[in-house]
Amino acid sequence: MEIIIPLNNLPLGKKAKVCELKSSGIMRRRMLDLGLILDTEVEALQKSPSGDPTAYNIRGAVIALRSEEAGNILVRAN
Repeated sequence: MEIIIPLNNLPLGKKAKVCELKSSGIMRRRMLDLGLILDTEVEALQKSPSGDPTAYNIRGAVIALRSEEAGNILVRAN
């Protein structure tokens, strides 16, 4: 069963696939430029010591996203 959750709720060490970007404007463009398009696999790697941002593996690159940004990315968790 697939569950759709915001990326910032993905547990560390888990993988999911992008199903929707809710952001708009410049932020949406940035997410698309990072490779966050439909069906891109994303893995939550680790949180910073303060808890925000979180590092994600996106298409082989480690990208840090703030919780606010990651909350606008919906993913399908298996």
